[in-house]
Amino acid sequence: MTPLTLPDVPLAPMLPILLTLLGAIAATVLGFFLPRRAVAIIALVSLGLSAVSMGTLWNKGQTAFGGSLQADNAAIALGIVLLIGSALAILVSLDTAGRARLNFPEFDAILMFAVTGTLVIAFSGDLVTMLIGLEVMSLSGYVLATLQDSRESEESGLKYFLLGATGSAILIYGIALVYGATGSLNFTGIAAASSGLQVLNSPLLVAGALMLLCGFGFKVALAPFHQWTPDVYGGAPTVVSLFLSTVVKVGAFAGMLRVFGGALHNAPNWLGVLAVLTAATLVVGNLAALFQTNFKRLLAYSAVAQTGFLALTLLGTQQVGGPALAYYLLIYTLTTAAALAVVAALQRSEAGLEISDMRGLYYRHPGYAVALAICLASLAGLPPFAGFMAKYMAFQAAFQNGFVWVAVIAALTSIAAFIYYMRVAALMFMPDHTPAREYPGARPAITFSVALGVVSITVLGILPNLAYAWVAFPGIWTQLAGT
Repeated sequence: MTPLTLPDVPLAPMLPILLTLLGAIAATVLGFFLPRRAVAIIALVSLGLSAVSMGTLWNKGQTAFGGSLQADNAAIALGIVLLIGSALAILVSLDTAGRARLNFPEFDAILMFAVTGTLVIAFSGDLVTMLIGLEVMSLSGYVLATLQDSRESEESGLKYFLLGATGSAILIYGIALVYGATGSLNFTGIAAASSGLQVLNSPLLVAGALMLLCGFGFKVALAPFHQWTPDVYGGAPTVVSLFLSTVVKVGAFAGMLRVFGGALHNAPNWLGVLAVLTAATLVVGNLAALFQTNFKRLLAYSAVAQTGFLALTLLGTQQVGGPALAYYLLIYTLTTAAALAVVAALQRSEAGLEISDMRGLYYRHPGYAVALAICLASLAGLPPFAGFMAKYMAFQAAFQNGFVWVAVIAALTSIAAFIYYMRVAALMFMPDHTPAREYPGARPAITFSVALGVVSITVLGILPNLAYAWVAFPGIWTQLAGT
């Protein structure tokens, strides 16, 4: 008689995901009985508990479902970044949801479902698990983008859905081709097959890898798959734009790191294509941002340009590119969340702020003006802020792996970035005697979020090892696919 084999379903490695899922379910159910603010606090508590559970899993390398779910150090590092961005988005919504016509608990429920999807991606051990997380994240993002009852929000959500669905279809086709070429959906199995003579059909593997790259290109806004980004970020409520440009982007990059930094690390040809896409993204994002007159739309094209800098890290080796990507994602999340929080605090409509209206902001709101100037300086890569070290690590990753020409293009386009970031920063400190154009009132939750982001990027710029030593923990990135 064959002995009964128990399924591999330990609770510990699933706990961070289950806690955020529990928060999403609680927001859905309790929304019928509690005010929206109480539901948002419950969501914040579930995020905190998830972070604590991740801390208990550090350096243990636990798995579930036969390796389909991996609670390794890479997953925990990326998961913490995801939770930080999610918490900042909820904090900002406490002060802005009413004006944005999002003051109902469904907003928190859908946001928490999206967070659950991003964590599934970060913890995934095979392509099917990664795809489930990606679709949960994407579907929730589509709803969030169109949740506000306005024509602009509905238009942005529809564009996001149509182009996002196209990206998902291409990505699923790529998964099928990779499975056909390697005979495995598990990241470890794919890595073993693609690194030796076990590849059943090399052209099929190349086609699958390139389709996966295109699918992820839609999700992270790599050119030429970025067309949805300015319209979605510009049309969605600002707090939703904050969430999409930080948490959703980090989740998509977590998937790219799992697939291309682990499973397909040794597969042929995709690296050269990614280099071309990265260069195109840097050029398109930075040059387009130069001509924007609306600050929120400028930040949307800035997000495209930052995608190019983030993609530089994927051109590096696992040992250099992995920690560089995790560090950059952390700094990008803190900086972008703080900058959009300032926009959310001051805007009179969800269209954001016109750049011309930001003249003299320092004389009306000195704290927010200084904070936004620091965020812009960090995004431009100026020392002593953390953005400088993040870009340096990204340049180093690409340069050391032979992609000198991409690093040179990145350096040249950084000049354009410096111009459009510093133009806004300088304008805020110019005298202006016209009446205030910003929304009045107290914003304690936003002020806390902005202060947290600004202090963090300043401290991590002066003492980068506080975060980098953590994400560069020995062996953390070379074990992405059991390599």
